[in-house]
Amino acid sequence: MVLASTLVLPSTTQLAEAEAAVSYTVQPGDSVWKIAVKYQIGVSDIVNANNLKNPSLIYPGQKLIIPQLDAKVVQFQNRVVQLTNAERAKIGLRPLKMNWELQRCARVKSEDMRNRNYFAHNSPSYGSPFSMMKSFGINYTTAGENIAAGQQTPESVVASWMKSEGHRANILKAEYAEIGCGVAFGGSYGVYWTQQFIKR
Repeated sequence: MVLASTLVLPSTTQLAEAEAAVSYTVQPGDSVWKIAVKYQIGVSDIVNANNLKNPSLIYPGQKLIIPQLDAKVVQFQNRVVQLTNAERAKIGLRPLKMNWELQRCARVKSEDMRNRNYFAHNSPSYGSPFSMMKSFGINYTTAGENIAAGQQTPESVVASWMKSEGHRANILKAEYAEIGCGVAFGGSYGVYWTQQFIKR
């Protein structure tokens, strides 16, 4: 298991993260879990957005609010995965497959660093990255994490990671097969980044 981190002083530009939502009509046979998988979000996201007292009690025809990420968050996260795979391709490694559950875990880690004003692999909320992955239901045989703060673009954060031995080792580790990248805007450093890697 490998950990690495990078810290950059924030720029004067502070980006705001905004969430949107869509409405979903519950269909026969639906469960909150099935809906969460369909929209690639957590069950808790749906439960919290709808103030569901008992997530097992939803009914056909019921309208649920499905929280959606800001388009910029999605764009930045996906671009980091693309750039990471481009670095792997340069040395003949297979691309990492984006895992939406790992992506969610990485995003929550970035949000946690922003919200709790810390920059570290060990979270006061979730513990180590490996404990956090397990608490999100992610199984793995080997795992790693890169974190960074302050870089304003996917290109700058991947370039920064590639200049650091520990980060570079995670990005170029042949064993890894899946990746999740999370970004959160705001807080002391302006932008927080997390990459999580696993092999099942």
